[in-house]
Amino acid sequence: MLIIAGPCQHESLKQSLDIAQHCLDVCNRHGVDYYFKASFDKANRTSKSGKRGLGLFRTIADFDVLKNEIPGLRIVTDVHEQSQIPLVKDTVDVIQIPAFLCRQTDLILAACETGKIVNVKKGQFLAPWDVSGILSKTQDAAEVWITERGTSFGYNTLVVDFTGIQYVMDHYSSKLVFD
Repeated sequence: MLIIAGPCQHESLKQSLDIAQHCLDVCNRHGVDYYFKASFDKANRTSKSGKRGLGLFRTIADFDVLKNEIPGLRIVTDVHEQSQIPLVKDTVDVIQIPAFLCRQTDLILAACETGKIVNVKKGQFLAPWDVSGILSKTQDAAEVWITERGTSFGYNTLVVDFTGIQYVMDHYSSKLVFD
């Protein structure tokens, strides 16, 4: 079992240090693997004026500090463009593909070529059997996780289809993460 937790977006070094240390302490007490997750850019905000984070370079510098301050800390961050992958790959342990980009072949291939774990969030618009299309692009990955985020049910409503989760678990060898 593992837990991926952190702020929605990296807002400050102090906040991320506090969150990462607290979550790691709790997970260690319960024997659960912990991965700190924060985004440098929440690029898929509904509003143009929505907060997006501190940006790639500031966040990566802060991630380096996090790793120095908290030995063994594992970090997950998402990428939106291929050009971001070489910039994050030496700092993070897991490269995450956001749900809205889960079909972007070149992005997935580039993430898989890093030798890092690749976590692909399954788009809410995909059926469980559509995961095979995602996985067909991940042969070069060290390890692949598929994150279930729910399925669109009408407007602005997500539902969890537990039969879909079971389908993914029964048909694919990748780890399944529930978000």
